[in-house]
Amino acid sequence: MKIVVIGGTGLIGSKTVSRLLALGHEVIAASPASGVNTITGEGLAEVMTGTDVVVDLANSPSFEDKAVMEFFDTAGRNLMAAERTAGVKHHIALSVVGTDRLQDSGYFRAKAAQEYLIRTSGLPYTIVHSTQFFEFLGGIVKAAGPATTIRMTSAFIQPIASDDVADAMTKVTIGAPQNRIVEIGGPDKFSMADLVESYLEKTNDARTVITDDTADYFGAILEKDTLIPGPDAHLGKINFETWFAAQPVKV
Repeated sequence: MKIVVIGGTGLIGSKTVSRLLALGHEVIAASPASGVNTITGEGLAEVMTGTDVVVDLANSPSFEDKAVMEFFDTAGRNLMAAERTAGVKHHIALSVVGTDRLQDSGYFRAKAAQEYLIRTSGLPYTIVHSTQFFEFLGGIVKAAGPATTIRMTSAFIQPIASDDVADAMTKVTIGAPQNRIVEIGGPDKFSMADLVESYLEKTNDARTVITDDTADYFGAILEKDTLIPGPDAHLGKINFETWFAAQPVKV
């Protein structure tokens, strides 16, 4: 198959591209650097010629409410139009578990808008809802700032390793369109506050975590199970300890 991976040079994109190439598919890692721009439309018609499957793994460079909505709306409309013209047989997008429950957040309103465009496009599709990646833990900690204490909600999180995400995306890509949302997550459930505390300890970070259920997540207050996938989710195999042990930098 000819497969175009939008955002194919990013964390999940590069891993997914490598797996698909190893399976013998023709794979194009599409990005502005390669002449394919979903915002301006540059290169879309050309790259879609003869394409069987499009995998959209791109994310907005800005999480500001207006900018992120414009990104997903513009990119989504441009992609859907180019794919319909080219006769693409399967559109796949990576989104987030709990998107429908996080509509107080501008980012997740934008993700919901992206999903709506896909569902109403007339194209065969699969939307993959993933839980948060272990690789984002460092960013969560960094976003807390330089204060000696970090306020974190006790809501549950079930993070997944990027390698497990790439495995799941590869399986969906070579499979038939499901025309629905499928969920993936990590093998274990944690309180977000407890997980961040463990990460701080492992990275020799002296800051302490204070549990605060009014602490928001991308602008939304979490209920206990907002970020937890349903019972039919496909669960990855890599747990927190195994993932952390494989990281090249521990401090």
